[in-house]
Amino acid sequence: MSDDYEKMCGIEIHQQLDTRKLFCSCESRLCEEGYGGIFRRLRPTTSEMGEVDRAALAQFQRHLGYRYQCCRGTSCLVELDEEPPHDVNPDAMRIALTFSEMLGANIVDEVHFMRKIVVDGSNTSGFQRTALISTDGHVDVGDRQVSILSVCLEEVACRRVEAKGDEVVWRTDRLGIPLIEVATGPDMRTSEEVMEVAYRLGTLLRATKRVKRGLGTIRQDLNISIPGGARIELKGVGELRLIPDYVRNEVARQKMLLRVRDILKSRGTKPAEFKPEDVTGLFETSESKVIKGALADKGKVIAVRLPGFAGVMNGDGGTLRLGAEMAQRARTKGVKGIFHSDELPNYGIEQRYVDELRGFLGMTGEHDAFVICAAKEKKACDALEMAVERANEALVGVPEETRDPLPDGTTKYSRPLPGAARMYPETDVPPTLITEATMADIRANMPEFPEQIEKRLVEQYGINAQQARQLVRQSSDEVFERISEDKSMASVAATTLLNTFSELERAGADVRSISDDSLVGLFGMLKEGKFAKEALPAILEEMSSGTDPEKAVSKLGLEAVDEGEAMAVIEGIVKEREEFIRSKGMAAVGPLMGPVMGALKGKLDGKQVNRLLTEAIKKLLG
Repeated sequence: MSDDYEKMCGIEIHQQLDTRKLFCSCESRLCEEGYGGIFRRLRPTTSEMGEVDRAALAQFQRHLGYRYQCCRGTSCLVELDEEPPHDVNPDAMRIALTFSEMLGANIVDEVHFMRKIVVDGSNTSGFQRTALISTDGHVDVGDRQVSILSVCLEEVACRRVEAKGDEVVWRTDRLGIPLIEVATGPDMRTSEEVMEVAYRLGTLLRATKRVKRGLGTIRQDLNISIPGGARIELKGVGELRLIPDYVRNEVARQKMLLRVRDILKSRGTKPAEFKPEDVTGLFETSESKVIKGALADKGKVIAVRLPGFAGVMNGDGGTLRLGAEMAQRARTKGVKGIFHSDELPNYGIEQRYVDELRGFLGMTGEHDAFVICAAKEKKACDALEMAVERANEALVGVPEETRDPLPDGTTKYSRPLPGAARMYPETDVPPTLITEATMADIRANMPEFPEQIEKRLVEQYGINAQQARQLVRQSSDEVFERISEDKSMASVAATTLLNTFSELERAGADVRSISDDSLVGLFGMLKEGKFAKEALPAILEEMSSGTDPEKAVSKLGLEAVDEGEAMAVIEGIVKEREEFIRSKGMAAVGPLMGPVMGALKGKLDGKQVNRLLTEAIKKLLG
């Protein structure tokens, strides 16, 4: 992504709010276990215009059933769609209005909830309730102003537990938690700028002090297109640091698909017909593990001819990858994958099988290709129909679709991009009138903006501006302030939360999972002298596996020693290194600090150790 592609990326931030649920009084927390098992199948309905949303239809055609678990205290008849929604949670509404005011957005006079069709099982009702709160806001990032198209208030979906065959199990503890959705305009010019906008919106949301924190409570969706391409939605990006990778890889993917389109156009390639052929007999002796497994399961090998598609499914040194796109689409029908002629012979399929298949299909053209699938006959045919459909879409260019992010910064196909046909009015929730008195009260009680928090941290706790900015950016400012109520802890708290945490994360420790309460308790022990600050990294690493502070200190044997015990250890080391000390004099203090700290295992503060070591060396030298 570069400045050559201005206004090609927008972002949507979805942030859970720290209130009770949106349409009932249940607690908005997750539970360890669910109970019960209410089973449903969901079907798409037509919109007010009589249309069926393409994404909803594609999901319905997967023919899945859904089982819903309940949780005590976090779900009720409202979540199960057995009781109408209650009044809108006033706290959630106020937070959404406050955040809209922070963005300088135009707030609507009346809030009307809509139903958004969702038939993937994540909502028991088959729809999600969402309401527009404001439009036309903006957020400043660097020297640029990024437009905010809308701020919406909606309910979070169920939590997916597991999938077995054609049934998916969901838990309703998360269903109904209030969520703010912020959608920017397609204004971002570079992949790094997308990440910076995400950070800025995240810090503004956290500045309200009413949002949930932790894994899964905030999610980013990216909307990316390039000139000649199409809008692609990357759904559920969790790692902000990976946003530049997702953007760059999606831009590269769209450029590749445009190259494929141009190649096919230059050849005069026409849309391929879906004419599946049973070629099981040709592969009965094949040693391919995939084919042998399918045939052993009473499956078949089905093939389809693709005239004009050779070389674009996996060609030009692997830079053309239409085959991967076709395989992802085929997998939505439940197969493990497909084979195509650009990648064969391979995977246990020898050249003679390729030649026999080409002859069987009557492939005589220079650019003729084929695709095969080994599975139960209907499943194989359904998968190949999707693969051929995807191949034909390449003749046009980049199809609009929703894609799922993968941990390596790439994506995979999820479903067609939803359209306006999935929205229709909510008849069970009355409109909420937004009065001037309400807005006047909100304006009189606005939260601190991130830059105001940063300035106050510098002035109040004596840390530097870079530390303050980073604490706010990574959402550590609240726990920092709790730890630093005793200002003597501020410096070590900032260093620990920023530097030590980063070092431990690079080493593989999940320190971000440590609760704020545990961190406050740990620093309380440090203040009381129960261990030395040098022991913090080891203790935090132990706590990252779920151990509480007291047990971590005890398990590691890091309880502080008194100065008498420490001096005995130091004098022993001084005696062992007497010759070295006499040759160096007082300059020996520095070199001996390492061995002494190692012997004391972080049980005494470094300043105290330095003082005691200095005293011991002076005593030796007389």
